[in-house]
Amino acid sequence: MISVVGSLVLVASALLLAACGTTTTTTPTPQTVIGKVATPPVVKGDATAGKQVFETAGCKSCHTLKDAAATGTVGPNLDEKMPPQALVIDRVTNGKGVMPSFSGQLTPKQIADVAAYVSSVAGKS
Repeated sequence: MISVVGSLVLVASALLLAACGTTTTTTPTPQTVIGKVATPPVVKGDATAGKQVFETAGCKSCHTLKDAAATGTVGPNLDEKMPPQALVIDRVTNGKGVMPSFSGQLTPKQIADVAAYVSSVAGKS
């Protein structure tokens, strides 16, 4: 007859062996993609409308931009950085560091407008 301790050892051994086995990694990414991935529509910005957005959305309080008579010092000096339009869209949409995201306050069109404005005037005045 097997003792209680012997039974526990057998059960523990069986569980340990059951947990052992070959390890494989499974990823949720398919090996082959069929079809096309949808791309979001491109919103064309209007620099004139973007100046209005820059002046009313609070951009002036944090950034320096001579064309807008903005002298903020919390964020980067846009005349010195001269960010490209894509970077402005990303930062206004997603924020970074102390800059918050404005995607909840501005429409995609307004974001494209302010990006067109900043990228077209930064460092040029």
